[in-house]
Amino acid sequence: MQLVTREQLWGQLKRNEIAPVYLLFGEEQYLRDRAAKAIAEKALEGGALREFNETEISLANPEGLAQALAAAEQLPMMSSRRVIRISGVRISATGTRDTVKEENEALLAAYLKRPAESSVLIFIADDVDKRRRMSKLLFEGSVAVEFKRLEDVELANWARREITATGFDIDERALNYFVGLVGDDMRRLESEIAKISTASLPDKLITFELIDSLVPSSRIISNFDLTDHLFARDKGRTFETLKKILDDGAEPLMLLGLIASNFHKLFKAREMMAGGVDRREVARILGLPYRKQEDFLKLARRADERELGRALKRIAETDLSIKTSRGGGGNAGARMQIEILVAELVNF
Repeated sequence: MQLVTREQLWGQLKRNEIAPVYLLFGEEQYLRDRAAKAIAEKALEGGALREFNETEISLANPEGLAQALAAAEQLPMMSSRRVIRISGVRISATGTRDTVKEENEALLAAYLKRPAESSVLIFIADDVDKRRRMSKLLFEGSVAVEFKRLEDVELANWARREITATGFDIDERALNYFVGLVGDDMRRLESEIAKISTASLPDKLITFELIDSLVPSSRIISNFDLTDHLFARDKGRTFETLKKILDDGAEPLMLLGLIASNFHKLFKAREMMAGGVDRREVARILGLPYRKQEDFLKLARRADERELGRALKRIAETDLSIKTSRGGGGNAGARMQIEILVAELVNF
């Protein structure tokens, strides 16, 4: 049928345009699940006996697909439609963990060619390799919507819409700070919006100060963010990030381990690429997250080997100083050692 965006899907639902088959896929599970719920709500709107007309079937059961298609052929009870949600859909690149298999092709193709008019089938996919034949079959027979993880600008826009839709207001500075604290955990983002909205009553104005007092920073600093700031010699962002991590209660030795891991990986990546190892193999060996691979490998390519060596030496010296209290005892002494180290690293 068609591949549509999240926004186009919401537009179709507002116009009461309900497709017989949907494929919802992508790594942003919260928005994906929310879309599945919205489709079901719209499809069953105004009907009675909802509990008899809404079914969820997992493909963890080998017979799940056949059961789902059989359920879709049943007439709804005192309603114009029934909804069948099929979870655990997986068609991977290797095929080793597939839950929709080629042996299901004839059964699935027959249904998609002539879907039941009174049923809405929602495939919720954890993994869909678009090159696979079964994936193409699903894409061709459904309205497909991809749910990618949201970047910061998208997160801010989403949060703003959620806040203003309920009659509350937030300024740009407070909004960006809020998203920076919470990160891309959509479920927590929604929960924190509810919390700060309630706290802003009766004025309904969400301020920077309110967020600062109520929202703890749960954004786990990526293994590469602090390193990026250090190597970009961006002193402002480096010290701002460092202060935030430490103020939020991070253990100095834990943070030192994070810095050491980053520099070791950079050193290793540079060494392997200089030896002609393919970038994909480098990413696999070092366990680099897909979304961060390109930036990390670019950083490794431009890093100077001697600077990396000096950095690793200073990290080892700092580790020893903290463990022996050479630079002062307790958390305050350890924090000072980390701050001195970062001040040196940002000037390398």
